Order: sequence, then C-alpha cells, then structure tokens
Amino acid sequence: MTADSDVAPAAAQPTTSRIRIGSAPDSWGVWFPDDPVQVPWQRFLDEVSACGYDWIELGPYGYLPTDPARLADELGTRGLKVSAGTVFEQLHRPDSWDAVWRQVEDVAALTKAMRGTHVVVIPDTWRDHKTGAAIEPRDLPPEGWERLATGMDRLGRAVQEEYGLSIAFHPHADSHVGHEADIERFLEVTDPAFVPLCLDTGHVSYYRGDNLGLIRRHPDRIGYLHLKQVDPVVVDRVLAEDIPFPQAVQLGAMTEPPNGVPDLPPLLEAVEELGLDVFAIVEHDLYPCDPDLPFGIAQRTHRYIGSCGLRSLEIGTPTMPEENRP
Repeated sequence: MTADSDVAPAAAQPTTSRIRIGSAPDSWGVWFPDDPVQVPWQRFLDEVSACGYDWIELGPYGYLPTDPARLADELGTRGLKVSAGTVFEQLHRPDSWDAVWRQVEDVAALTKAMRGTHVVVIPDTWRDHKTGAAIEPRDLPPEGWERLATGMDRLGRAVQEEYGLSIAFHPHADSHVGHEADIERFLEVTDPAFVPLCLDTGHVSYYRGDNLGLIRRHPDRIGYLHLKQVDPVVVDRVLAEDIPFPQAVQLGAMTEPPNGVPDLPPLLEAVEELGLDVFAIVEHDLYPCDPDLPFGIAQRTHRYIGSCGLRSLEIGTPTMPEENRP
C-alpha cells in the first residue's frame, strides 16, 4: 500500500507532519483521456519532472499509458512517482454501483501497480461537463444522500480490502457536494474509517468556503490535499450569473498562486501544526489552454510553494538548470 519504501499507509496516524508536494495532468489542461487540444502525455511528464515535482497523479484513465510496465519505465526515467489515480462516481443514483466499480477496478489496479496510495473520487456534476446544461436537480434529495453515503462507505471499504488503497472524496463545483454545508453533511453521514476527504482548496473557495475551518474541525478526515486558488472577482461573477464550471475555468476562475484565494501558507502551516502526513497535489484547472502555457505556471508555482519555508514540505528539485528554463 506504500508509494515508496518510507511512505506510511494512508490509514496510519502520523507522529510527524509530512507534506509531499506534487502536480497533476490537470495543471497542464488535461481533463480527458484523449483530446487533440491537450498536451501530449510525454510532454506533460517531461515538463512536470523539469519543474522539480517528484509526485504526480494519473489523471483521467487512459491519458498516461495503462500498461504498468511501460508506465513504470516512463516514470522511472524521469524520476517520477504516483500518489493517486482518479475516478468519477454517481453513487447517489439508483443502480450505479457496477458502472462505478468497473471504473475503479482499472484505476485502482494501475495505481497499486505504480505503488500509489490513493484513489481520488470525484462526484459527477449535475450539469453536463461540456455543455453546462442541467442533467439533474441542483439539490440532492434525502434518498440521494442516503445512496451516496451508503455507496461511498462501501466503495471505501472495497478499495481498502481489495487493493490496499485509500479513497479520498473530492468535493467539486457543480456537484451535489461542493458548498461547505454539503461537505459538512457528507462528513457527517460517511464513515471516517473508509472515507477520508480530499480537500481541494480551490473548489472550497469557489463557493466561499472556509478551508482552514474544515482542516481544524476535521483533522481526522483530511486524507489528501489538492492545492489551487480561485480569482475572487471572477468567482463573484460566476456565482452571480450561475455560470457552469467549465465556462468559469475558461474565464479564469482558477488562478496562479499567489494571485488568488485561499492564502496557501496558512493552510500548509495548519496541516503541519496538526501533524498531518499527506500528499498535497497542485491542480490548476486550465482546460482548454495553449500547450505552451502550463509549464511556466507550474515552475512559478513550484518555486512559490517552496518559498513557504515549512519544515514538513517535500517538494523536489528542478531537473532543468534555471538558465535553460523557458
């Protein structure tokens, strides 16, 4: 269940804070397994390694090679390791288990083969992810909440028992678990033993939630972090005009640190003070974007997080000399 020989199991109670910083295909504008406007996977791996990150996520299943031997070779030549894979769930819907589990089987098997520790679970949105059209009611009815809670507990247990991995539930804009009140309700109705939280700082701030409050109220539920910031001016417009999330991203709702909110140093300090041992994966939603855009943002973000000066940060070293970087 370990990502490398000295990484503690996800369920362990750490005695010393350790925040392992990484990045993800999302920060290179990757939302889909195959899309001609996205950065080719080889370029993503080259650039994320050059920035200095040691850890990555798999991104949408099929974007990176799915053959374990080939992927291990591609990662090894670049000094990269996998923290997690990602799946989408719709367990609030009747009879959805089989479809979700089929997706989990592929992702969890590849994550385990890469010695990752987590499967990040993102709820499907109630709006179509490309068109923004509503495909479900905005608010989840009581029976939907019951199905979601029961299904997530079952999923967390199954992933632990069958793959030795931990899930991390990721609240998301335009989903039924996005606002802070929804997150609190979700934590109340799910089992802490099987359903840790992936705290995505940008998605919490998207709805003006309190990231620090969630960390301090629920230190036992913080199993994974996604680091991102939002532009509060853009988000004010998005919420006032009810703009769907994909269009919000195109308007610049997600922004490069330290230009947005939440302020990252206090969040990282709070994690350190609580003694949490977690992955903190940088995500900067950019889809779609100029393929030459992400690398510079990723370099600057890596330097910015490194400048926070926390003893617990494990951020890696750039592989490309400063004078040769774009």
